[in-house]
Amino acid sequence: MLVSDFDYELPRELIAQHPTPRRDMSRLLVLERGTGRLHDCVFTDIREWLSPNDLLVINNTRVIPARIYGRLPTGGKLEFLLLREVNPGVWEALSRPARKARPGVVVSFGDYKAEVLERKPAGMRVVEFEPADVRRLFREQGELALPPYIREKCEEPERYQTVFAEVDGAVAAPTAGLHFTPGFIDALKKDGVEFVTVTLHTGLGTFRPVKAETVEGHTMHPEEFELSRDAAENLNAGLAHGKRVMCVGTTSVRVVENQAEKTRDGWHIRKGKGNTGLYIYPGYEWRVTGAILTNFHLPKSTLIMLVSAFAGREHIMAAYRHAIEAHYRFYSFGDAMLIV
Repeated sequence: MLVSDFDYELPRELIAQHPTPRRDMSRLLVLERGTGRLHDCVFTDIREWLSPNDLLVINNTRVIPARIYGRLPTGGKLEFLLLREVNPGVWEALSRPARKARPGVVVSFGDYKAEVLERKPAGMRVVEFEPADVRRLFREQGELALPPYIREKCEEPERYQTVFAEVDGAVAAPTAGLHFTPGFIDALKKDGVEFVTVTLHTGLGTFRPVKAETVEGHTMHPEEFELSRDAAENLNAGLAHGKRVMCVGTTSVRVVENQAEKTRDGWHIRKGKGNTGLYIYPGYEWRVTGAILTNFHLPKSTLIMLVSAFAGREHIMAAYRHAIEAHYRFYSFGDAMLIV
């Protein structure tokens, strides 16, 4: 399968540079995957597509200000984007300019220092900080790492966090969740919709470009997740009663699919925490996901492959053509898509 099969042309003006004035003012394109039928809606219309038979799985990761700028011994500048803490004080990171981040180089960040320990594939570095606890460094010097296609400054950094963000660790927001407000969540709960919370810290695995020519030639970088005992029990009880699992975002999809195992009584979801490199593309055997709320994704990305696996590539590409013709807003601050 060719990566180019998931390409499309997007006019630059459709890339959302800022969030809507209110979170739930986004538009919503609904795709019925069985028929390919499309419905143009606004986000709050999602209530018409939900019922007390639904379990909404949300990701409570919180984006950390993981972009930091330091000084080299020569006086030059070096930027790190910290991706994942692999041991206390030891992080995987991307650097810019990468050629200056050689093993053995020590970078100063005020009263913090970071030594480059190792060069890894895909331009990554392993760096060790002293002191090891970098929370103060994030607080005093860190910046949110907005995607490169957002060229305008985000005046309200909290708009790049979901209202249910709690657990620090992501370097990019789970953007399907950005459309929810506390009031709208309360309204859905009054409708009988149940929410289940999981954690996946969005990192390089989600936004790393696919360099391979074939879909199968790409490898996902692992991302840290947790699915608690309570979440597993709620999901399994819902599945036992025939409820639909609707994942808010591709990150939630990857957590529940990663933790689903086949039993004599059907699919069962295990509690657990660790790292997942689950890579979902057409041909994947779906386990428990019954619907997906997502945003519009970059061409040739693992995310557009995931939704194509769920709805079919032809349906997805037709939906994207419609969204472009109808001037939907794309990517992180853009509009939403519901696949049922």
